[in-house]
Amino acid sequence: MSHKDLVSVTIVTYNSGRFIRRCLESTLSQKYPHLEVIVIDNGSTDGTIDILERFEDRCLIIYNDQNIGFAAGQNQAIHLSHGEWVLALNPDVLLFPDFIQSLVDAGQMDSKIGTVCGKLMAMNSSFDLKTEPLLDSTGIYFTPNLRHLDRGSLEPATGRFDTAEYVFGATGAAALYRRTMIDDVSINREFYDEDFFAYREDADVSWRAQLLGWKCLYTPYAKAYHVRTVRPSNRSSISPLINMHSVKNRFLMRVKNITPDLYRLHFFPITFRDLLVIGGCLLREWSSLPAFRLVARYWKSLLSKRKWIMSRRRVSDEYMASWFQPGPTSKPLDKPLPAPSRSIEPIHN
Repeated sequence: MSHKDLVSVTIVTYNSGRFIRRCLESTLSQKYPHLEVIVIDNGSTDGTIDILERFEDRCLIIYNDQNIGFAAGQNQAIHLSHGEWVLALNPDVLLFPDFIQSLVDAGQMDSKIGTVCGKLMAMNSSFDLKTEPLLDSTGIYFTPNLRHLDRGSLEPATGRFDTAEYVFGATGAAALYRRTMIDDVSINREFYDEDFFAYREDADVSWRAQLLGWKCLYTPYAKAYHVRTVRPSNRSSISPLINMHSVKNRFLMRVKNITPDLYRLHFFPITFRDLLVIGGCLLREWSSLPAFRLVARYWKSLLSKRKWIMSRRRVSDEYMASWFQPGPTSKPLDKPLPAPSRSIEPIHN
């Protein structure tokens, strides 16, 4: 097996007992023949470890003593991996059998494709399918006020987003990354910024990769189901810790990646959104106030990372501005992506 044939699947678990067995079964049942699977458990206490032990003969599993965060856990797995491609996968994802093959085939179109994502469809926490199939994500996009959202979220899955195209980035639930890109955009050997801990780290990677000239390709032929527990519409039911990291990471991501021209272009929507976020923390979501103290703590490191990114920037202001639009934005391929044979749905019982 050559290095270029291998895909490394990296999964971080933390109290993921409801999902991880079926996730691993669908991963290990992939038609793609050259896989290694690496699981990092961040100190689970819900029985996840008992489930993982059954897969130790087929996966490399590392048990951390404590929860070091999604970003650090993924970096740990990536450093242990050997593949030319790395599939960062959430434990609450269920893959169609040809998911990885379809992603790799699409990524081989162009050496500047650094990320490939597929069509994720929504599934509830019991892994039951929706009566009417709904989309979860077909890639992420940014709005002028710096919100990042999933294309097609909760829209009907049938007949939508059926064309392969370039998008801004991939949701971290199931994103295939080229090793060359991982090495190129990593700062101090961190692909995901470990100051983020969890949430928005995928958007941060997407923004940095775009600045450094890498493309993200969406292919509708790679299909999977995803149980998404964090959405903008259900913030009140999300863990206060996750909400705090969400606020913190909005500002960490911006300080690192935004260019002066883009900030000037969207100054008013960005500022209005900032005031809403800060006001919400002051008036209602007090548990998120530590976010601003953490931003201050990381300030020196942030500026150092920003300097690193801007010194390596390879695209124009006009190109970056083209991605920050009110609605989902994509760019066409130079040539169409050939359709593979018909997908077979995974067994999800």
